Amino acid sequence: MPKNILIIEDDRFLRELIARKLIKEDFNISEAIDGEEGIKKIKEEKPDLVLLDLILPGIDGFEVLSKMKEDPSIIRIPVIILSNLGQREDVERGLKLGAVDYLIKAHFTPGEIIEKIKLVLK
Repeated sequence: MPKNILIIEDDRFLRELIARKLIKEDFNISEAIDGEEGIKKIKEEKPDLVLLDLILPGIDGFEVLSKMKEDPSIIRIPVIILSNLGQREDVERGLKLGAVDYLIKAHFTPGEIIEKIKLVLK
């Protein structure tokens, strides 16, 4: 059965690029463009994995992670952060809030991001 991936990313170009690649690899895709919508979809859809940007309109990715931690029904869903924030404190904060991996956008191609997703879902 195809795994369901929720992409929470406000950059349309990047979101569509990753979505297209994931669909090619037989994943089901759901998208959210801000933190509010992201939380709603995580609760409704219970995806197998969330790909999360940190800098989002409204509530940011850190806040999304915090809200996930507070909700037993979604706390176990793995989250990979994909962000431009590359400071060590951002990375540490993201991982401390429960993300399974932290990818800095500039350092990974879409193909490598997909590989990371597959690794986490194994």
